[in-house]
Amino acid sequence: MHRRQFLTLTAAMGLASALPVLNSVQAQEGTFIMPTPSKSGYAPVNGVEVYYAVFGSGKPLVLLHGGLGDMTMFGPVLDALAAGRQVIGVDLQGHGHTLPFDRPMTAKAMATDVAELIKYLGLEQPDVLGYSMGALIAMRLAIDHPEAVGRLVLASVPYAFSGWHDFNQQGMKSISGAMAESMKQTPMYQAYASVAPDVNNWPVLLDKMGKFVGADYDYSAEVAAIKSPTLLVFADWDSVRTAHAAHFFELLGGGHTDGGWGGMNMNANRLAVLPGATHYDIFINPTLATTAIAFLDHQPQPAS
Repeated sequence: MHRRQFLTLTAAMGLASALPVLNSVQAQEGTFIMPTPSKSGYAPVNGVEVYYAVFGSGKPLVLLHGGLGDMTMFGPVLDALAAGRQVIGVDLQGHGHTLPFDRPMTAKAMATDVAELIKYLGLEQPDVLGYSMGALIAMRLAIDHPEAVGRLVLASVPYAFSGWHDFNQQGMKSISGAMAESMKQTPMYQAYASVAPDVNNWPVLLDKMGKFVGADYDYSAEVAAIKSPTLLVFADWDSVRTAHAAHFFELLGGGHTDGGWGGMNMNANRLAVLPGATHYDIFINPTLATTAIAFLDHQPQPAS
C-alpha cells in the first residue's frame, strides 16, 4: 500500500495513527531510533499488566499515545520532552506491548490503569500529556483521579463525540475485527506486529477499538471540574471541530472575558492552535513540544 493510500485509509477510519505508525516503521528501518529507556517493564495495575518505559530524569511527565499507535509515536519529540524531565511512556490497553485483556476498552478503565501505574512507580502528581485517544484517557484521569495529575496537556481531542467532524465519526464507527486481514499489509499492522506480545490479538484490538472510539460520549458536565491546570492544543485543520475546541476552552473557564493587563483576569488554563497542522501530524510537530514545555515549566507569579 502506498503512503498516500495509507493516509487516506487512516483518515477515513478517523484514527490518529498515520504518521506515528509511519514513523515507527522509519525507526525500524534506521531513520529514527528511539532512545534507550532507563527502565521499562510491565506494571501490575487494576487487575492487568500495562507496559511502560522511562526516559530522562527530572520532574515526571506521563505520555499517552493515540489510537492504534504506541508510545513510539512521540519519537520525534521525545528528546525535547525528556530534556530536563523524566518521561514515562505508556502502552495503553491492547496497544504496543500491552495485551488487550479480557475486558471492554473504556476511558474509565484505562484512566484507572494509568492512575495505578502512577502509584506503582511512586510518582507524585506527574504532569500528563495525551494525544487523541490518549488525551481522552488523560481527560478521564483528571476527572476520576484528580489527586494523580499535576499539569495536563490535551492534544487534539473533543470533550464529546459530537466534537469530531462527521467524516471522522463515521470512520470510527466502522472499525471492527473484520478489517484485520485487509490491514495486514499496512505500516499500521507492521508496527503493531513488531512489538505486540501476540499478533493474533490484532482483530481483537480492532473489535475493541471500534466499540470504544465509535461510542457516543459527552464529558461537558465534568470537564469544568478538572482541577489540574490544563493546556488544550489543536491543529488549525484538526479532526476536531474548531467551534468545539473553542467551547472546550470556555468550559474550562477560558475566553469569557478580556485577560486584562498582566493577565490579571486569566485562570490557569490555556488554549493553543498550531498553524498548518492536522490531526495526523500534530503529535510530532515540534511546536507541540515547545508549547507543552512552556506550559509545564510556567511558574505563576504570586498575587501582589
